[in-house]
Amino acid sequence: MDERSRIQEVLARYVRATDARDGAGQGALFTDDAVVRIFSKIADGSRAEVGEPLIGGAGVEFAVANFMAPHPPLGSSHHVTADHIIEVEGDTARLNAQYVVFEVQGTPRPDGGWPAGTVGVQGAVRPIEAGYYDTELRLVDGAWKITRHHVPQDLPFALPDAGPTPSGRA
Repeated sequence: MDERSRIQEVLARYVRATDARDGAGQGALFTDDAVVRIFSKIADGSRAEVGEPLIGGAGVEFAVANFMAPHPPLGSSHHVTADHIIEVEGDTARLNAQYVVFEVQGTPRPDGGWPAGTVGVQGAVRPIEAGYYDTELRLVDGAWKITRHHVPQDLPFALPDAGPTPSGRA
């Protein structure tokens, strides 16, 4: 596999771990000193940083466990990335990609069974989030790891007002 494909695969593993709410799997993609920043679109069209930066794979794992709501029954999410721009220079690389997140919500089977004539998949898929991933990576022991990850959202973003933070402060 060429380096560009290996780098793109890091992003594929990242979005799958996000969809699965797998903080350990997602955190493993980052160096210990990686910096993750999320940016929210605000009323004037610019972006403002949301919360404190996450530091390293441990910070990413903490955020997945504490800030991402679990999926509801019969629910999931699917991240789709596109238009990957990848630049490789020796053992460092930069990846920029657009993304859209889809909410998937299945319809529960009625107690009396599906109505006559019901066929196919039951539920809905709708886009709920969009933005970009602007990511820097470094080759560490033969594996590409994320060292800087910026997530400019195309929508406003909210975090809980209270509770734990990646630094341990409430």
